[in-house]
Amino acid sequence: MGSAPDSFAPILLQLLLGVGFSALILSLAFLLNPKKKSKPQDTFECGVTYYGDARGLFNIKFYLVAVLFILFDIEAVFLYPWAVNLIGFKEAGLGGFFLFEMFFFLLILVVGLYYIWKKGALEWD
Repeated sequence: MGSAPDSFAPILLQLLLGVGFSALILSLAFLLNPKKKSKPQDTFECGVTYYGDARGLFNIKFYLVAVLFILFDIEAVFLYPWAVNLIGFKEAGLGGFFLFEMFFFLLILVVGLYYIWKKGALEWD
């Protein structure tokens, strides 16, 4: 089940397609972008006049919610391959250990979620 591939041609082909597609998109963006010869008068070129200082204060809750989203998103990304490979772990005699390990990992995440919920980190005041 865990053998090395016989040929690396599909991997090389996918790598070449990825690099080629990236080069194509960047080349098209460079060729098709508007050529602006004049220097912009304002900091922003979108036409909206800016106000205030660029170093304004932001509510920390925006960043906290973003970090929490990334944390639980990564947890979900790691949970899927683990669930797919659990059958192989069970056949190798390690199914119970890995099941307990994942429940322990999820318990840590639930305790963390409970903590931030009680601290009011998810409240938008």
